[in-house]
Amino acid sequence: MNHKHAKLQMSVYFKSILRFRIPKVYLVCFWLFLIVMGFTQYKPGTGLPPGDPGNGGLALPGGFRAVVVVDSLKGQARHIAVNDNGDIYVKARNHNRNDGYGNIALRDTNNDGKADIIQPFGKYEGRTYGTAMRIHNGYLYFSSELIVYRNKLKPGQLVPDSKMDTIVVDNPPYHEHQTKPVAFDDSGHIYVGWGAGSNASQVANRRPGSPGTGTPDSETDPSPFLVDHGGIWMFDENKLNQKQEEGVKFATGLRSIVALEWDHNSKSLYTINHGRDDLRMLWPAIYTPWESAILPAEEFFKVKQGLNGGWPYYYYDQLKGKKILNPEYGGDKVKEGNGAKLTQPLIGFPGHFAPNDLMFYKGNQFPARYKNGAFMAFHGATNRAPYPQAGYIIAFVPFKNGVPSGPWEVFADGFAGVDPIVNVSNAVYRPMGLAEGPDGSLYVSDTEKGKIWRIMFKGNKQTFGAAQLAAMAKRKVTRSNIKTPNAITDDLDRGKLLAAAKVYTTYCSPCHQRDGKGDGNRYPPIAGSEWVNGDKTKLISVILNGLQGPVQVKGLPYNEVMPAHGSFLKDEEIAQVVTYIKSNFGNTPGTVTPEEVAAARKLKP
Repeated sequence: MNHKHAKLQMSVYFKSILRFRIPKVYLVCFWLFLIVMGFTQYKPGTGLPPGDPGNGGLALPGGFRAVVVVDSLKGQARHIAVNDNGDIYVKARNHNRNDGYGNIALRDTNNDGKADIIQPFGKYEGRTYGTAMRIHNGYLYFSSELIVYRNKLKPGQLVPDSKMDTIVVDNPPYHEHQTKPVAFDDSGHIYVGWGAGSNASQVANRRPGSPGTGTPDSETDPSPFLVDHGGIWMFDENKLNQKQEEGVKFATGLRSIVALEWDHNSKSLYTINHGRDDLRMLWPAIYTPWESAILPAEEFFKVKQGLNGGWPYYYYDQLKGKKILNPEYGGDKVKEGNGAKLTQPLIGFPGHFAPNDLMFYKGNQFPARYKNGAFMAFHGATNRAPYPQAGYIIAFVPFKNGVPSGPWEVFADGFAGVDPIVNVSNAVYRPMGLAEGPDGSLYVSDTEKGKIWRIMFKGNKQTFGAAQLAAMAKRKVTRSNIKTPNAITDDLDRGKLLAAAKVYTTYCSPCHQRDGKGDGNRYPPIAGSEWVNGDKTKLISVILNGLQGPVQVKGLPYNEVMPAHGSFLKDEEIAQVVTYIKSNFGNTPGTVTPEEVAAARKLKP
């Protein structure tokens, strides 16, 4: 149901009762009453709605049920927020698919757990990395890649009609890892993540063998990406139009921050940092495919002012429990440098799980063990090949006195809908945003279709324990998207690849995936792409010389960096991989020779 439909229903009802010749003054009052109740002072119902059969596809601990709030949203979804009356606000992943709107509002009018009103709103420039959606002190905060905005909310009003304020402004250009998550402390500050547009601060981004820029542990020769990126900045939450230099650099050495949250119980800031990619692709003489699949860790930090996470000079090896010097700075997967002096993570999660949201549970609906603990949304790996992609879960970490009090657990699984997940595009859903409802329900959003689940506890809180957790504990060590893969038996390419396919799998599939469909957000598809099926000389040139976004592929924008493969691949290898790409993934078949590649090398890009 939307506003137009609701108004139509009231109009029909209004006309029907005219037949009874009720005095007009009463009719006018009745009409105003309906408007007020329906559109300005909406209050939620009471009691939990029933769960869906099969929990909407989710595997959950015993006693938990899930209802699908909305099956899909045109603009897909990033972060979400739930107001104190149950209204849901969604940061759209794709403005173009949402009629140009960056936000979506949802309301359940009859307390059945399903959204009856779905209303896009808020037009502002944004691409697929825009992230934040938070409610704080009566304001709705949201972000594009470059700007943090807010609208004043009115009690009971679903879609805000207030002026859109600009709180924090970043400078172009757009780049990878530009997300702008936000968090708020108890003293009037807003914290904003500033991702770094690089994988490992290489001279040539994502080019095999390219060294890193800057000197490890040097204050006089830092990586240029750490000067105004790769960290967290603190601002005044109520001051408008703040530029980065007006804020305080609160933490540094953090490559990509999407999950950011303030815990009001411990009065501390927390984040989970995305670790670097491509250890095998960039340093094949040092790292095996298995090591590249599981390393480095996604680092869960308690962020005190002045924290240095170590990026781009170091990464965290969760198997060794140590910071290791990156190969771009002379590392050999053993050298530690001065890594021990850096802030160590609370937990090192498996590599490439992609942590995209963090929420501390404050409600009372769930069993007591969840109180003040941390829920985490792991969006899922893109570059674990030749092993199954991993993540795609909601994890939980119990907390006591501001630190983890036990190992991390699998709280919700089943989003991907397949096992193993060979390509990102095989995953039906990917969890992204987390929010707590006023009744203590946990809401989870998905990026691929814009699906939203509401997870509720309907069991016995007094008897909840190991028996209810047993099935999820088993999934942690048996499911291919969660467990540590076996180096031999879980290798999906074991004994299968020819020369051209090996080149593609090593250098192309980490981004474009084994099926050529990309990941739907960061990396574009080559399957059916106009870049592949057009002029083959142009395609050869792109592979030889690389490409810097933003670019349009099949009508959608992409902004990652493609390295110049001509600097490390021979003419024969490039000819093989171009022929392989053109002959697969539904593309128009065609052959490219080493001579054509050699001729293209002589042309100016």
